Amino acid sequence: MKLGFLFMGDTPDLRWQLASQMGIRYAVAKLAPQLTGRSPIWEYEVLASARQRFADAGLELIALEGDQFDMTRIKLGLPGREEDIEHYCLMLENMGRLSIGTLCYNFMQTGWFRTTSSVRERGGALVTGFSSADAALLPPKEYAPVEASRVWENYEWFIRQVIPVAEANGVRMGLHPDDPPVPSLEGVGRIFISMEAVERALALSDSPSHCLTFCQGTYYTMGGDLKAFFHKWKDRICFVHLRDIEGTADNFHETFHDNGPHDMADMLRFYSDEGFDALIRSDHVPTMACDDNERPSYSTGGSLFGVGYIKGIMDTLKIPSI
Repeated sequence: MKLGFLFMGDTPDLRWQLASQMGIRYAVAKLAPQLTGRSPIWEYEVLASARQRFADAGLELIALEGDQFDMTRIKLGLPGREEDIEHYCLMLENMGRLSIGTLCYNFMQTGWFRTTSSVRERGGALVTGFSSADAALLPPKEYAPVEASRVWENYEWFIRQVIPVAEANGVRMGLHPDDPPVPSLEGVGRIFISMEAVERALALSDSPSHCLTFCQGTYYTMGGDLKAFFHKWKDRICFVHLRDIEGTADNFHETFHDNGPHDMADMLRFYSDEGFDALIRSDHVPTMACDDNERPSYSTGGSLFGVGYIKGIMDTLKIPSI
């Protein structure tokens, strides 16, 4: 497996140094202009420069994650989406030219969503949580209502445009399911909320570039059999997010990696036994005493714990980090 670390932006800071000190070799990055202060990465030199900055810090940029620019018009099917999809395809071409072979993407208009970021976990650490009851009290988005059927139509159009370009450039696009997997948030339908829905997405194309990001926590909240689903689609899973939660899709909170309902050593052994040798990373960690809570789920101290915990399991089970 390739143990990676998520970086928000491309400006070296303490987390870059800590990642190297932890033995991380692979960088995953979100390089949206609001994070980098630079032009979008559909401009080749912008992405090439970012890749070089990571290389200078001893990190290989092998994946991008999240919306790399504003995807609203694509996801909502609004006028101007044709221009945006051209930019998206240019980004995929740039990734291929620079050997950045994995893209974790989603089709959530609101992104991963929580109603609180201050649930008390072990030792007073802070974690994020979600309550459908609390979410129902939020005002709708300005463009609501958006029915799930419309989101499906937009997603199918998106896949038809981008998958041939991704395949031609050797990029695997790993769909991240909707987190949380609930039917609607703020008046906008969410479609990847069940394993059946994800299978429907996979059926749209049998291209080797049409893949999944297996976010363990999100799939668990869908209520299905994690191992059975992973086994069925293992050849189309290009990325694993390792995290855990307590609760159900309608009401849950994050946990430390070592005190959720899953035996993480067992899950890592399972992924290894299934022959998974692609990218994996620690995801959604608690904010610990050494940090403020300005970056819920991605605090530095919690990230150190997550990476160390995963590395310890991998070393003990003799799972190679390639």
